Amino acid sequence: MQILKHKTNIDFIGKRKPALFISTLINLAIIVGIAAVGFNFGVDFAGGTVVELKYNTPTTAEQVREKAQAGGLHDVSVQGVGAAEENSFLLRMGGVTQLTAENAERAKAAIQGLGEVRNVYADMANGIVNFRSAQPMSAEAVKKAVQDGAGIGVQEVRDLGANQGGTGYDYQVVASGMADKVFAALSAGSDKPDFEQRRVDYVGPQVGKQLRNRGIMALVYSMVAILIYVAFRFDFKFGPGALLAMLHDVIMVAGYYLVSQREFNLTSIAALLTIVGYSVNDTIVIYDRIREDMVKYKGKPLPEVINIAVNDTLGRTILTSGVTALSLIGLLIFGVGEIFDFAMAMLVGILVGTYSSVYIASPLVIWLDERAHAREGHSGGAKQEPKTA
Repeated sequence: MQILKHKTNIDFIGKRKPALFISTLINLAIIVGIAAVGFNFGVDFAGGTVVELKYNTPTTAEQVREKAQAGGLHDVSVQGVGAAEENSFLLRMGGVTQLTAENAERAKAAIQGLGEVRNVYADMANGIVNFRSAQPMSAEAVKKAVQDGAGIGVQEVRDLGANQGGTGYDYQVVASGMADKVFAALSAGSDKPDFEQRRVDYVGPQVGKQLRNRGIMALVYSMVAILIYVAFRFDFKFGPGALLAMLHDVIMVAGYYLVSQREFNLTSIAALLTIVGYSVNDTIVIYDRIREDMVKYKGKPLPEVINIAVNDTLGRTILTSGVTALSLIGLLIFGVGEIFDFAMAMLVGILVGTYSSVYIASPLVIWLDERAHAREGHSGGAKQEPKTA
């Protein structure tokens, strides 16, 4: 079955200047928006805790948020998951444990009130308060003092025994995780919780920063590798067009996350990497046809050759993009959370990837070819046909 029964003769390249102008404006606006507003980083990158809850009775996100705030969770973000009748919610908050800079000072004061205590310091990254006591202490007494004095949950009190110098006994107070605080806040005032806790994800701030940096580097390395491949596979003047098209597509999909303020996390990096591969695949198909047509229509101007190549591959482009987009429709309809975000980012990537192959990658080839001929003219050399191998 043919998508296009008759050969088209659309002047794609003739519209390249307004297309490049509009694309440049949109890309600059997205870059400025990222610098000014920034992404809504998920727990993967920003660090913190995410708890998924499913209520057994009809509940709204606003009701969950009000109850969480009443229980002391003032910086919590509540997002519905799936259809409204599912009553499922994601609660996101900063921090992995309940130990903060503010309540750590209260915890220290509570510990120091137990007796002769020294070397009290808080390990904020791990949610631990360390101290040394001149006399052995009861773990239960330490736990109660910290909970009452600092207002935080205590997961356990570790008795590390006498120190090597024999000058005291070392202890660690391990603060409870944020998920415990969520459970306590939303269960307050009821004999039995009206919800079930489906999952808990938490990432420390340092780990989140490392994941973010490595994700960005993975994007950079992949684009550099593709640039090298295209430069060797075709010609040097083809490589920059493919790279610029990939950058255009990555920025446009990043714009989706910026405008929608959906969570930008490791799944988003996976979507961007997939889009980079899809974009260069579509570009290479058109580049292959351009190279063939440069030999077939030797003597024709390069813009005309590229127009012929784009029209020749139009049916294949529509079929490939259409089938790929159709496979995402199901994910958009039935998917929730990160699955929906991945599918939407991919759909945006397919559209802009197809566009960039025609209006970003191909015009740059023309521009580089014109510059090469201009240099040859200035140097007094004879005009040569474009390289086709």
